[in-house]
Amino acid sequence: MSRIVVTGSSGLIGTALVAALRERGDEPVRLVRRAPSAADEVRWDPASRRLDPAVLDGVDGVVHLAGAGVGDKRWTPAYKHQILASRTDSTTAVATAVAQAGHEVRLVSGSAVGFYGDRGDEELTEANPAGTGFLADVVLAWEAAAAPAVEAGASVAFARTGIVMARDGGAMEPLLRLARLGLGGPLGLGRQFWPWITLVDEVRALLHLLDHPEVTGPVNLAGPTPARQKDVAAALGRALHRPALLPAPTPALRLVVGEFAGEIMGSQRIVGEALVASGFVHEHGDLDTAARWLVA
Repeated sequence: MSRIVVTGSSGLIGTALVAALRERGDEPVRLVRRAPSAADEVRWDPASRRLDPAVLDGVDGVVHLAGAGVGDKRWTPAYKHQILASRTDSTTAVATAVAQAGHEVRLVSGSAVGFYGDRGDEELTEANPAGTGFLADVVLAWEAAAAPAVEAGASVAFARTGIVMARDGGAMEPLLRLARLGLGGPLGLGRQFWPWITLVDEVRALLHLLDHPEVTGPVNLAGPTPARQKDVAAALGRALHRPALLPAPTPALRLVVGEFAGEIMGSQRIVGEALVASGFVHEHGDLDTAARWLVA
């Protein structure tokens, strides 16, 4: 049994991860920003950029997932600041505590494929440099905030997560709702590559990284078969036996979600080279299998 601290444990991925840790016999410790209401909760203040290293006593690993949702609100200047600060402040706190823990603590720190920016049809592995744009800048600062742990010699992996396919919540939820109505067609031309991964494989990948501390640095978490957005929409349509033909014009998307539409319409042909090389095998290895699981 391992004792694993989880931040962001009330989010989509964090909730599923905590359940998976318990299922395999581990002891999750959830960091929360409110008064603890359960025995496995510990209060912290990520905005203070400090976490008491004593919280990590007896802890084997940390999965750090805390951060304001990039698609939860329109990107006003204030919310863009919150997206950045919520990640850099909390990561600084966690990484500093790991550096000061007094024993080896594995750190799997949340990150995102937004690091690469909009790259068209270019195949992207962990060796590719950062792209441009707001999210690319955020991810650069986010990963850099883990420097205290890295410089102290801790084992640190950055889980650069793609678009998580989940039945409830997450970036796919609006598309899934439209698909059930037969309206889940391409967004724009639909030619942009979407780095999809099911919630099942996202959680399995995080557990895999916990168990393989020799894997360090950036790790792309995306399905093994890159797909264009129109192919994702078509797979959902097939799984639901619904048409997926009507496109959503880019101007209409910008009207609904604002500046975030640029990220949705961006293209990232992600290859999870480091994850596969470490021995990970996806449960949902192709788009149709993933879509059938999603709508089941």
